[in-house]
Amino acid sequence: MTKLIDAMKSVNDLNRTHGVTQRGGKKYTEVFVRVEQFRMAFGETLGIDTNILVDDGKRVVVKATVTKDGMIIGSGMAEEIRGSSNVNKTSALENCETSAIGRALASLGLHGGSYASANEIAAVQRKEHAMQEQSQAPQERQEEIKQEFKDAMVGAFGVQAHEVQDDEPVDPSAYQAYWHDGTKAGGPEPDAEAYREKIIALIRKYSNAGKSKKQVQALWDANFALIDTLGEVNRSQIDNTFKVNLRMAKDI
Repeated sequence: MTKLIDAMKSVNDLNRTHGVTQRGGKKYTEVFVRVEQFRMAFGETLGIDTNILVDDGKRVVVKATVTKDGMIIGSGMAEEIRGSSNVNKTSALENCETSAIGRALASLGLHGGSYASANEIAAVQRKEHAMQEQSQAPQERQEEIKQEFKDAMVGAFGVQAHEVQDDEPVDPSAYQAYWHDGTKAGGPEPDAEAYREKIIALIRKYSNAGKSKKQVQALWDANFALIDTLGEVNRSQIDNTFKVNLRMAKDI
């Protein structure tokens, strides 16, 4: 129990210092950070197992369990709809597994600021969008999709679907990157992955050009509103690049 309490404290501390800021000002500690703290605390005495419950070509459901000597001491489930986002066009299973692990860790108290993972928060938008795209499906399937969406809302937030409101998914033409002064850095990118690479390139360019920490931070701030809408995979890569290059930037 002492190790778990220490791990919870470490995750809470990291949430304050390294958490990714979400809409509304709350911070979220990403799954890979919590897994690192989990391993540092427990080494190989506890295990994390994942099982694919559904993968029918349309949706993926994964269950993650935290085990000790074969006994389950924590668990979490997640769902993704294939094609509902750029990440889910190629990596729905991996995306879903990450969310499930995050929820399993949250069941132990390693929640990182929110029981629902960043992926799950974004997934509510993606699943609603996927429902619209599948509106031409047979009536029976439409009802199934609606129910899946409601279940996803309850599983991620513990509330009914109509109680959560958020912005519509970002239009592809809106993937516009900006310089630190707010001027456009070229034209908009075609998708989230291209936008991610553009922002990473800009951050590195600032660092290599000897820009100050203030300018690197301003670059992040100028693009944060859109970065914050990305899935965890894209956002975490940008966030990690930003943190590394901010340390390398000059103090002036």
